[in-house]
Amino acid sequence: MRQIVLDTETTGLNPRTGDRVIEIGCVEIFNRKLTGNNFHRYINPERDSDEAALAVHGLTTEFLSDKPKFHEIAEELRAFVQDAEVIIHNAPFDLGFLNHEFERLGLPPFVSHCSNVIDTLVNAKELHPGKRNSLDALCDRYGISNAHRKLHGALLDSELLADVYLAMTRGQNMLSMDVEVEEAGGGALLEAVPLGEIIVVSAAADELAEHDAVLAALDKGVKGECVWRKYSPQG
Repeated sequence: MRQIVLDTETTGLNPRTGDRVIEIGCVEIFNRKLTGNNFHRYINPERDSDEAALAVHGLTTEFLSDKPKFHEIAEELRAFVQDAEVIIHNAPFDLGFLNHEFERLGLPPFVSHCSNVIDTLVNAKELHPGKRNSLDALCDRYGISNAHRKLHGALLDSELLADVYLAMTRGQNMLSMDVEVEEAGGGALLEAVPLGEIIVVSAAADELAEHDAVLAALDKGVKGECVWRKYSPQG
């Protein structure tokens, strides 16, 4: 399965009042492995960032002035995410901006090019109700280093979120074990080890008699038939 972890930086909070996308970062995952095939673009929004937004991402108007405009990278972005499952933290925010940018160009909304969208904020709230579920909090919870994250950056945040997503969704989904062994020459991943044949050992006659004696004592205590009789082979 091809998945794209995506993040954006913007000039502010609301595309309907003129705020624009200024950075897009995408990290590709294929069959739960990071491929290194990433997509990253800075974009000239043709306007200044709000002071609060600038304090978050640090991308100045001067820095962005010679970067391509959104219409110049829209087709590249569309092709990169085409038919992939897109993973976003707080998806309504990023999708609201991307859909708006596509609509400004007379194109179908961004989400129409994706096979599905996963919101890791929703997933995290289900897994960790009542706890902080920001990207920084999830990095701490899953032991992912974010010490180099001084400012928000779309590609950096996508890389962190990719690690968080893989950690958050790592679980046993079949009756086998993935055994990882560290060797002197490097790590080696052994193949899944299937469970052996299940052996059923029946109780011996004396064990059944002792079990029935315990049930009889319970019957006497409740002055009737105890509930365990319903499940007892002797009942």
